[in-house]
Amino acid sequence: MTMSEPLDPNVARAAKLDTATLSDALDKLGIAGQCYRIKPRDVNFRMTGRAWTLLYGPAGKPCGTVGDYIDDVPPGSIVVLDNGGRDNATVWGDILTEIAHRRGIAGTLIDGVCRDTALCRQLGYPIFSKDHWMRTGKDRVQVEATGVPVNIGDARVAPGDIVRGDADGVLVIPKEHESAVLDTAEAIEVAEEAIRNAVRGGMRLDEARKQFKYHQLQTRQEG
Repeated sequence: MTMSEPLDPNVARAAKLDTATLSDALDKLGIAGQCYRIKPRDVNFRMTGRAWTLLYGPAGKPCGTVGDYIDDVPPGSIVVLDNGGRDNATVWGDILTEIAHRRGIAGTLIDGVCRDTALCRQLGYPIFSKDHWMRTGKDRVQVEATGVPVNIGDARVAPGDIVRGDADGVLVIPKEHESAVLDTAEAIEVAEEAIRNAVRGGMRLDEARKQFKYHQLQTRQEG
């Protein structure tokens, strides 16, 4: 096992599921965990791990630091940076990418923008953010707190929550609900595979969907 591989059973389970399936499970359980408008900087990026969180705010006077935290992030974690959705100042660049990749950190998630995207693509280090731009966050934003709940694309992310990202985007599975979400997602995946196999065997799609209760898969359960 390398440092970047999942460190616990539920992270390993989440890594086997795509975000579309997990999103359906979140919807069924009434949990808002999808991070709106957050995208991978490369469609080939995949990441799964537990959240290590940091909150930014506007820089004061004198200005606080943008943060020298990276050596404190456990291997296998996802660095989750809440920069308030700012698109005019970055909080992640090539030095952090290189160190995070070398230390076996599983990826970075930003409610905001990053820069130096060529290196993350070259190294295959996953970064998910609203966009990318070159202007530094130095003297524009500062660290307010680490290890606190943050907001990423209108989704609440608490320290230790499971973060899963792929080509379709990124979502968070709250720690207190992760077993229920994963159980539901795995059941959805089994049903959808059964539908595909039935259609490949000659069954009409509408019949297969009815037999395997497709239209109930994402319907929010009551209670």
